[in-house]
Amino acid sequence: MDGSQGTPGSREAQGTARGETARLEPYYGGSGSGVGAEGQDGPPPAVRVRGLWKRFGEQAAVAGIDLEVPTGRFVGLVGPNGAGKTTTLSMVTGLLRPDDGAVQIVGRDVWTDPVGVKSRIGVLPEGLRLFERLTGRELLVYTGRLRGLPVTEVDRRAGQLLEVLDLSGAQHKLVVDYSTGMRKKIGLAAALLHNPEVLFLDEPFEGVDPVSAQVIRGVLERYTATGGTVVFSSHVMELVESLCDWVAVMAGGRIVASGPLAEVRGAAPTLQDAFLSLVGADRRAGEDLDWLGGGDR
Repeated sequence: MDGSQGTPGSREAQGTARGETARLEPYYGGSGSGVGAEGQDGPPPAVRVRGLWKRFGEQAAVAGIDLEVPTGRFVGLVGPNGAGKTTTLSMVTGLLRPDDGAVQIVGRDVWTDPVGVKSRIGVLPEGLRLFERLTGRELLVYTGRLRGLPVTEVDRRAGQLLEVLDLSGAQHKLVVDYSTGMRKKIGLAAALLHNPEVLFLDEPFEGVDPVSAQVIRGVLERYTATGGTVVFSSHVMELVESLCDWVAVMAGGRIVASGPLAEVRGAAPTLQDAFLSLVGADRRAGEDLDWLGGGDR
C-alpha cells in the first residue's frame, strides 16, 4: 500500500494536493535483482499513480490520487456510483488525459511512452465499442494484426480464446448480433489476445448472466495464476471479496483505503461492512419513508 494513503481501513487518506508537482522517477529495477530509483528491489509495481487529478467544470471527479498496485494480484477498485472509478481507469490506461499527475504501468510512463505502455496492457472499458460488422473471429484477427502478431499466431490464439470463452459456435456470427454476455466475452478475448502484463476491466460482470460470468471468472483466475495482474472496477462487494486479494476503495474522487483484502476489511465481518464504514454510508436510509409499504394508501 502506498504510504500517502494512510493505513488500510482509515476513513481519510491524503492524496497529492492540486498544484503540487507529481513526478515518478524512471524505474530501473529488474526481476530478480537491481534496485529502482526509489530503492525498490525487483520488478516494478504493476501500476504507480501520483497526484492524479481530473476536473469536469467545477466538479473534481478525481482529486489527487496516490496509489501503488503490486504485480501479479487480482485487484478490485471499488466505490459507490460517482466515486471516480471509471475516470481513474480511463486516465491510468491513457484513454483520458489528466489535469495533473503521473502514471506508470510496469515502470513505463503512460504519457511519455504511450506505445510502450499500450503494448503491455489490455483494456475492457465501460460502454464497450466493437467493430460490430465483423464476425467474432474477424474481430480477433483484426485486433491481433493491429498488435503486430503473426497471422499464424493470431489464428492459434483466437481459436483457443473462442473455445475457452464458449464462443466457438458464434465465431462466424456478426458482433452486432451478440448478446451482452457474448460482447463482454469477445471484448475480453480481444484484450487478452496479445498476452498483456496488466489487464484493466471496467465493470466486466455488469449485465452478464451467471454462466458467462463463471466463464469470465475462470479465465481471469488462470491469467493471474500465471503472473498477470488484473485491475477491475466494481460496486458489488460480494463479487470483489470472492475474486480479489488486493483492494482499493474510492469515495469522492479519493482513495480512502488500499491494500490486501484482509487488511482493508479489518475487523469487519465482510468487505461490504468495511466499505459502508469507509465511505460513510447511511445505514438508516429509508427509515423516514413511514408511508411506504403494503398498508393503507
